[in-house]
Amino acid sequence: MFSHVKAQILPSFGNSRTGTAGFQFLKIAPDARSASLAGSVAAFTNDLSSVYWNPAGLSCMDSNHYNFQIGHTLYFSGIEHNYAAMGYTKHFQNFWAFSVMSFNSGEMDMTTEFLPNGNNLKFIAGDFLAALSFAKILSDNFSFGLTSKYIEEDIAGIKARNGIIDIGFIYKIGFNGKTRFSAGISNFGFNISPSGSVKVSTLNGTKVYENFENIAVPAIFRMAISTVLYHNIFHHIASAVQLTHPTDNNETVSIGVEYSYKKFLFLRSGYEFGTDYQEWPSLGFGLRFQRYFGCFCFDYSFNNKNVFGNIHRITLGISIK
Repeated sequence: MFSHVKAQILPSFGNSRTGTAGFQFLKIAPDARSASLAGSVAAFTNDLSSVYWNPAGLSCMDSNHYNFQIGHTLYFSGIEHNYAAMGYTKHFQNFWAFSVMSFNSGEMDMTTEFLPNGNNLKFIAGDFLAALSFAKILSDNFSFGLTSKYIEEDIAGIKARNGIIDIGFIYKIGFNGKTRFSAGISNFGFNISPSGSVKVSTLNGTKVYENFENIAVPAIFRMAISTVLYHNIFHHIASAVQLTHPTDNNETVSIGVEYSYKKFLFLRSGYEFGTDYQEWPSLGFGLRFQRYFGCFCFDYSFNNKNVFGNIHRITLGISIK
């Protein structure tokens, strides 16, 4: 029922904004933990996935000096989405991270209005991202982060390249720091024009197109709050609520809950309200293996998109002292 609500907390500057930006792979969650929490992690993130959700979250990582994380998403129609990141801190006030992300459709049949079943030609749609992130703790309660990204989109030889930035902060509320508030903007940048050429069959023969409309980036504003609901020596329950306002789609509200047992086993679930299509609550689990050299992490998430199908994600992480 929430998908039919038209009100927006922030202005939409028009009715429908769907399809008004390119680089859509920037909106796909790269890691399993965040996906299982329905993406409600801008104030919740505390590992290398912060490079995607809120760079200020790098300041909440564990006390190990070196951190590594890789993620694989099995998307719709056999499309693959891969991600890797590494982070470093020395004095636990300044945090650095480098990350890459790729999105690949695999070979697809090229079709035209005259040959809807294909013309025996193939093409590939792919995207790539490389990013450098920095976070700093300014006080016991406040930290901020900044990410600089290079992005590239390639569809059948038509390429678009751009440089964009993310910025965000996290503020710990209260003396115990169990409640966090965050806000940030992701994918802020200018419109760009793609380069390349494409041949199109028409009634008057083959026509070559070389001039294309500018492509916008899907900027996203996120505002979130997270808190610890219950905690003792064995059990830990935390929850988060997040408002997400993209420039090219509906505004949504998501909620996520995470339970952990002895900081070893993690169970997660979340739901996003206001999407264009109905879906089941997201689900996931994680395992943490603490060792003398650091920590090894495994996370899995399951998301159902109803009409499109299921999405499975696996993320592996390791931190070294």
